[in-house]
Amino acid sequence: MATILIVDDSPSQVAHFVKILEAHGFDHLVAEDGASGVALAKSAKPDVILMDVVMPELNGFQATRKLTQDPETKDIPVIMVTTKDQETDRVWGKRQGAKGFMVKPVDEAELLAEINSWL
Repeated sequence: MATILIVDDSPSQVAHFVKILEAHGFDHLVAEDGASGVALAKSAKPDVILMDVVMPELNGFQATRKLTQDPETKDIPVIMVTTKDQETDRVWGKRQGAKGFMVKPVDEAELLAEINSWL
């Protein structure tokens, strides 16, 4: 089954995503910040990355840019999942290389559809 990397500094959000992913047979990995997410993506090569934006040190925009510009990780789809709901955030996320952009709280069916569209 596909492996999904969750990059989010909120334990409650991570738990929510893990519950959804496990219920639908996905394997998952977790990174608590952008820098750890980039490192884990390079070593584990997940099938899809769910990326929060607001995180300490390396935020989700910066981490996404690093991932999409690196030859080792550029083909891994990044879906930004964030509380940032402005059109400028969506545009900026896409400019950093994100394939998808979802606003929290996410609907389970919509999240699964977005993940599956990139597998």
